[in-house]
Amino acid sequence: MKLTILGGGGFRVPLVYGALLADRAEGRVTAVTLYDTDADRLTAVARVLADQAEGVPDAPTVLATTELDEALRGADFIFSAIRVGGLEGRAADERVALDEGVLGQETVGAGGIAYGLRTVPVAVALARRIAAVAPDAWVINFTNPAGLVTEAMSRHLGDRVIGICDSPVGLGRRIARLLGADPGRAWIDYAGLNHLGWVRGLYIDGRDELPRLLADPELLGSFEEGKLFGAELLRSLGAIPNEYLHYYYFNREAVRAYQDAEQTRGAFLRDQQEGFYARMRDPATPALTAWDRTRAEREATYMSENRDVAGAGERAESDLESGGYEQVALALMRAVARNERTSLILNVRNRTTLSVLDADAVIEVPCLVDANGAHPVAVAPLPYHAVGLVTAVKAVERAVLDAAATGSRATAVQAFALHPLVDSVAVARRLVDGYTKAHPGLAYLNRA
Repeated sequence: MKLTILGGGGFRVPLVYGALLADRAEGRVTAVTLYDTDADRLTAVARVLADQAEGVPDAPTVLATTELDEALRGADFIFSAIRVGGLEGRAADERVALDEGVLGQETVGAGGIAYGLRTVPVAVALARRIAAVAPDAWVINFTNPAGLVTEAMSRHLGDRVIGICDSPVGLGRRIARLLGADPGRAWIDYAGLNHLGWVRGLYIDGRDELPRLLADPELLGSFEEGKLFGAELLRSLGAIPNEYLHYYYFNREAVRAYQDAEQTRGAFLRDQQEGFYARMRDPATPALTAWDRTRAEREATYMSENRDVAGAGERAESDLESGGYEQVALALMRAVARNERTSLILNVRNRTTLSVLDADAVIEVPCLVDANGAHPVAVAPLPYHAVGLVTAVKAVERAVLDAAATGSRATAVQAFALHPLVDSVAVARRLVDGYTKAHPGLAYLNRA
């Protein structure tokens, strides 16, 4: 099989290739094409992949190209992992939002809206080109904001685009291990939107074990989400929220922590990765070693401001293990390509799964996957506290999609103003002004 990675010069691409190297089953990926608009980054990542493949028999071949149609032709699967505006754009998203006293995180709040406004037009153009050049390919979307971008692409690719995120998988894995269960045997009752979901149950042999966790303060305080949210809140919710809900439940504290930080997350990653790619211009740099060291630092500092707010301390060693989104993607590909039926938490069109949303809304829920794609599983209705957030954020996503399609500045303002973490229409207007000034790519927002 041929796999094409859009955004092939991205820093996390070696995680995907490492997973492919470990796959020895029949029908595995034998050819990988990396596509990126940045030739230097492509060269750097290709060097890392070459080091990874050294000594591995029958390693998938790697082709790097800056020609989109060349990358798409003949692809069986396409990973979309683009970052419009780069990490400099992410740093600007954070800075503009924090100057207005609101959250600038890349997928949540004002920063996520800004990222979506400049990403959706590019993702839609890619979806149209995929439909023309590789109509039989399955598209797996990694690009953030993952649910929003998947919904934008689904309007042109239908159910052949599926969004993935490793956050729900990691959360379910941590809960299962706490309860002494095999994560591979656990059924996770999870529902919501990307970065806005809750584990409502974890079933082992048909028995829900989550109440046992919620009733044990010591267990609750021993893992990442328990430290972030606190046992009292988790018991009151009767569920374990995705870690990104910390931005909603502790918004003031999170904003203050980001404002007080020496450097925002986006600025840190920008500087870190600029250093990595600069070192990779030296042919003598050991590529895989340099990448490994950079990745370890990146993972250890993930959501550090939120952990500081909660007093959660350093990330546990078990939370730094590999096996994240690249393993979800590989399992998804196997299920589709080989009809190896499995269950995964994915971003797919709702159909009738969540009654509070329409059929085309992309949601994040458990799915059964086979050769015909991903099929959302019926789940219990969302509790009211979740309904409010999910419907509000979906309204924001729809406003972003409308603004991207029409170029309407007023609709872009509406997207910001509707978000639960933006508390003023006046702030929303200033955010649109600030982001259009920071990002030339948003110049299309020039209609009333």
